Amino acid sequence: MRHAFVWGIVALVLLPFLWMAYAAFLPPEIVYSGDLRSGIGFTWENIQKLAPEGFWGHLGFSLIASGAAALLQLATGLPAAYALWNGAPFWGLFLFTLAIPAELLLVPLYGVLLGLRLLDSPWALVLPFAASPFTIMLIYQGLRGLPFTLVEAARIDGAGEGRILFGVVAPLLTPNLIAAGVLAFAAHWNLVLFPRVVVGERFWTVQVWIADLARRYPADWGLLSAAALLSTLPLVLIYLVFERKIVETFEGSIKG
Repeated sequence: MRHAFVWGIVALVLLPFLWMAYAAFLPPEIVYSGDLRSGIGFTWENIQKLAPEGFWGHLGFSLIASGAAALLQLATGLPAAYALWNGAPFWGLFLFTLAIPAELLLVPLYGVLLGLRLLDSPWALVLPFAASPFTIMLIYQGLRGLPFTLVEAARIDGAGEGRILFGVVAPLLTPNLIAAGVLAFAAHWNLVLFPRVVVGERFWTVQVWIADLARRYPADWGLLSAAALLSTLPLVLIYLVFERKIVETFEGSIKG
């Protein structure tokens, strides 16, 4: 009974994605008929129509921008979490920044980017996300599961803080770093409002581009489903590759 309930929930979660995949390969005449059950067909036409609209360029740009943001968050989050683990008196400030809704930062960040003359550039999509309180917290949770005696022993042996951090601590945090990187990538990948405000069409991410595509072709469900399906695949593939590390990280956090 318990397994049946779980599989029922899984089916409800997967239903929109299955419907999206179904509509992405339907011939236009079936989609425009208004009754998707009126016929069964398969076509690559919807996916082929994405290239002239500029889909692949925006998809590639999103991969680069989201990947750069995730790497920067790991590069800044690991030392910050290590400092908190070592007793740095910034825990209250860190919790305060974690509680601030991201939407409230849009106007201040716009002003900063304007002052730095970074608006309408790729840097406007990367630098504001170079550090993340959530990434720091996730790495810090992993650090709490490590014995601090490792650090003390390394200091007794004469190792510097940099060597301790990257030679001793970081290898033990591989699952946490992977999980934090994947979640940072996903969060940046799904941004719509911020990229729409700070950059022009040339540097739109794929999510902003899809929102504009829906405005231009509101009734072309086959085209919109194909775009949504292909834009989801990178996240799905990343989660499938690193699923075990992500589950291991959150299971450790719950046990801790």
